[in-house]
Amino acid sequence: MNTSPDILSEITALCASGDAEALRAYCLPLHAADLAAALAEAPPADAATVLGFLDLDSSAEILAHLSPEDQQIISAQLSPEGLARIISRMDADDRVDLMRNLPEERSEKILHLLAQAEREDIRKLGSYREGTAGALMTSDYATLTPELTAQAAINKLRLEAPDKETIYYAYVIEAQRRLLGLVSLKDLILARPDARIENFMHRDLITAKVDDDQEEVARTMAKYDLLAIPVTNGNDALAGIVTFDDAHDVAEEEATEDMHRMGALSHTPPGLGSVNMLEASTWLIVQKRIPWLLVLVFMNIFSGAGIAYFEDTIEAVVALVFFLPLLIDSGGNAGSQSATLMIRALATGRAHLKDWFALLGKEVGVAIILGVGMAVAVSVIGVFRAGPEVAAVVAMTMVCTVLFGSLVGMSLPFILSKFKLDPATASAPLVTSIADIGGVLIYFSIATWFLRDIIVAAA
Repeated sequence: MNTSPDILSEITALCASGDAEALRAYCLPLHAADLAAALAEAPPADAATVLGFLDLDSSAEILAHLSPEDQQIISAQLSPEGLARIISRMDADDRVDLMRNLPEERSEKILHLLAQAEREDIRKLGSYREGTAGALMTSDYATLTPELTAQAAINKLRLEAPDKETIYYAYVIEAQRRLLGLVSLKDLILARPDARIENFMHRDLITAKVDDDQEEVARTMAKYDLLAIPVTNGNDALAGIVTFDDAHDVAEEEATEDMHRMGALSHTPPGLGSVNMLEASTWLIVQKRIPWLLVLVFMNIFSGAGIAYFEDTIEAVVALVFFLPLLIDSGGNAGSQSATLMIRALATGRAHLKDWFALLGKEVGVAIILGVGMAVAVSVIGVFRAGPEVAAVVAMTMVCTVLFGSLVGMSLPFILSKFKLDPATASAPLVTSIADIGGVLIYFSIATWFLRDIIVAAA
């Protein structure tokens, strides 16, 4: 099987030779996704040459597989007329996504080159807010009416299939496009030829609204194993469908965004999710990483202030410093674990805001058990390193810091969700920084209280 580097080198050589027939013969047997991966690495002029030599359907499929950034770069090499011809062959949702990525002036120019029906469809689908089911859906779906027979429905789908994104599901509608039910291709094949659609269609449908969040739509499709989900407007009229491939892309995009947020990376456009890291500029990566790092730097000043406040305690028992990194890191690690579990549970719908109090009680029990186990282990080191008094302080602190870190890590995602913010913002670095501040205060407070006689004597 050809790999992307092999395809790229062959395409580059063929473009240099100027042999259009050889280039076309080489590209046509390849899968659109493989060609798109190679063209994303090719010089934009070569990529545009390939799209120009292939048939419109192949070019449309390749363009749909490219990332938004690569679409914008490569399409800039095509003439407005050539790009318009390719866009006219793209699926409705794919061409709307592409048009959104084009500069406004170029987008308007291309719109005027398209047929009126295509222009109206692009403007309609493009009017929905980004991140909603309306912005994700396609208008290329199959519809039937309830009075049709199974045989008549199959004949209708046979004629319409080339223009539809999927015909596995056909949606049954009445006047004003009100959604009544659906039939699958399997239903039609198994039904008697003279059976009417209304007698065997599925009436209990799982649907989405045009303003539903796209992540929730993707989660619903995954929960019910749907290949497509119908999207209705405020009047329960069928507005479009979201297909599995688009839902999968949303799930991947949202997972990437959550991972970046958990790593304390900025997610303002352009994001790093769709960028090849080898091609990403140094400045872009710095822009994405530095904002949160600066915030966390200033947060950690509080840790330093806490240490300075307990200067007398540290001078009296210098051995306490040996255990400081171990204790605050343990609290941060426990908090990061809790945050990861809660963020994922909220993202997948396996935990909700109403569950916070019950989960809080469970987390307290878990954290105490973890803290005691870690305290026993570290107290052994404490006895040999600094004596039983310091070992007792370290053991008590371990239990308290693990408990504090765990509760912070568990609670932050719920607090952010309550204020309609992304729970993934409760990233590991943020939880760790808060746990560090708390750990320093807890450690030296316990030490000052428990070792007060030693401290007074040293003074």
